[in-house]
Amino acid sequence: MAGQAGDGGGDGRGMARAANVCSEPRCVPPSLTVRTVETVGAHGETVARTIGERGDGMRVLGVDPGLTRCGVGVVEGAPGRPLRLVAVGVIRTPSGDPLHQRLLTIQTELEDWLHDHDPDAIAVERMFARGDVSTIMGTAQASAIPMLAAARRGLPLALHTPSEVKAAVTGNGRADKAQVTSMVMRVLGLDERPTPADAADALALAICQVWRGGAASRLADAVTDNRTTEALDAARRRQPAAPNRWQQAVAAHRASGGSAHPAVAAARRQAVQRGTAR
Repeated sequence: MAGQAGDGGGDGRGMARAANVCSEPRCVPPSLTVRTVETVGAHGETVARTIGERGDGMRVLGVDPGLTRCGVGVVEGAPGRPLRLVAVGVIRTPSGDPLHQRLLTIQTELEDWLHDHDPDAIAVERMFARGDVSTIMGTAQASAIPMLAAARRGLPLALHTPSEVKAAVTGNGRADKAQVTSMVMRVLGLDERPTPADAADALALAICQVWRGGAASRLADAVTDNRTTEALDAARRRQPAAPNRWQQAVAAHRASGGSAHPAVAAARRQAVQRGTAR
């Protein structure tokens, strides 16, 4: 994508955020209001970024986890309505750094994304079996960071397998990366491909959650409302009808052995006047 920035410093640490640093209008959808903010980079430098103002749809942060490159993308919208690109990029860590430092870099940069864009939900790629165990371990370790961030902020977390994302975005669970990227461009109205592929995958995850998560949320709300209604109806059926004053007086009369109780006489007179006495 045009405007892709380099890493935050000479050692390669930092992020490349295509939509955030691009000065060309085509990198941000025309319907998206933008603003510029300044933050501190990985090495203490001041970084100016252009980000989108919040609209009226659901905002999802998609994360394609990885140690060397962690794709991050923010999409806003709702099922049945056009989606908007808010920001997209990649968090990079040098392969020569100690593992705990690499994980800390990802966490720090991801917190910046959460602070800047304030998403309503986080979508992360679900782990699946691969041949390279070292790759699995690194991806699993990186995927824990957005999961913990969601728990810490109380945000809904969704885990989608690659097949689920492909099916949601392209309609084909076996689509290749080129097809997925092409559909991401079409859905978000982009003129150029988000690069590298990790960035496009993060956007696909966010799109998948907006479409599937929004529908699932409405279905869950409907099920909850239906169960609540059924529970209230069942409670009403179990609760006996409140006796009227005449029935109360008769019960008191019988309990007293049939003696002339003032309450009985008063209730009888009222019942006779209303024509309800039996």
